[in-house]
Amino acid sequence: MILNETFIPYRKAARYLWKKMLDEGIEFPEIGIVCGSGLSELSNTLEGKTMTVKYGDIPGFPEHCTVPGHKGEVVFGKLSGIPAICFRGRFHSYEGHDMKTVVLPINVMRCLQVKVVILTNAAGGLNPDYKVGDVICVSDHFAIPQLAGKNALVGPNDDEMGPRFPPTSNAYSEELRAMAMKAAKNLKLDFVKSHGTYCFVSGPMYESKAECRFLRMLGGDTVGMSTAPEAVTAHHCNMQVLVLSMVTNKVVIEGDEGPVASHAEVLEAVQMRSVQMQSLVKGIIDVLSKDHFLEKIPELPPVKLHDGKFKTASASVESSFKSETLIVGAVCLAAGILFGSLAKR
Repeated sequence: MILNETFIPYRKAARYLWKKMLDEGIEFPEIGIVCGSGLSELSNTLEGKTMTVKYGDIPGFPEHCTVPGHKGEVVFGKLSGIPAICFRGRFHSYEGHDMKTVVLPINVMRCLQVKVVILTNAAGGLNPDYKVGDVICVSDHFAIPQLAGKNALVGPNDDEMGPRFPPTSNAYSEELRAMAMKAAKNLKLDFVKSHGTYCFVSGPMYESKAECRFLRMLGGDTVGMSTAPEAVTAHHCNMQVLVLSMVTNKVVIEGDEGPVASHAEVLEAVQMRSVQMQSLVKGIIDVLSKDHFLEKIPELPPVKLHDGKFKTASASVESSFKSETLIVGAVCLAAGILFGSLAKR
């Protein structure tokens, strides 16, 4: 099989984790979780036999996350009896990563046959009705960087992962949002909101007053520097997507007297809701399990993961060129021997 070179990193990473799971007797995950800033403690909800792998040990992964509050490791375990994988920290484009690296964990999960992805993030509150500590079940996004070409799906399409032109009007699962609200009601968590629009900006600077005013005018409810590329990639891979966006600070707009945004403020707000967020995620998985949601989702077709060296298109061309050169050389040598033999006669 000839692969474009951009398709190889997540296959190598998935192959490595696949072998680790087999060696350690870990069940293959059906649910995947990506933890946002300060939310790495969500992995504490994993039960049973667990396995932790540092990002730096996984082929193709950056050595570590550079942002405080992102642990830089992946943990395997179970949630409500369902095998799960939890990425403690994500990669951001503002760290200098290309968009393929930003969504590397998502593509790895697809290679491992994960069906449901829960993405969490810390975000600024654009909607004046939202308070610090509110959690929004994202129902849509507005992503100016993606519209301008800063998009993980740009480039050759990996047909094993998904279609060339995926729709995004249905990127966020209504069923999963309903389950999240059911879990919140069961747990009496009245700070969980049923819907909202997340605005993706590239960062690393926090938004100006004019930018916040613009995003609010467009209908944005929260704003952050991640998640939308991951959600689009997961949807491209035909995985069911739920996004939980925690309001960690109120954006500053003309006329507001609030303090300027800071990462310390973000981590402080997350810490305030840490235990409740863990309960919420576990509660969502409980509802999902009782409703047999995973059984209703068709199995995803397997992605081919290969032992040994991967063959890229460029390597194939080079190999073909070398083969042709050897053949021509052999023909010339044979002709030389033949003519030499005839000359002696």
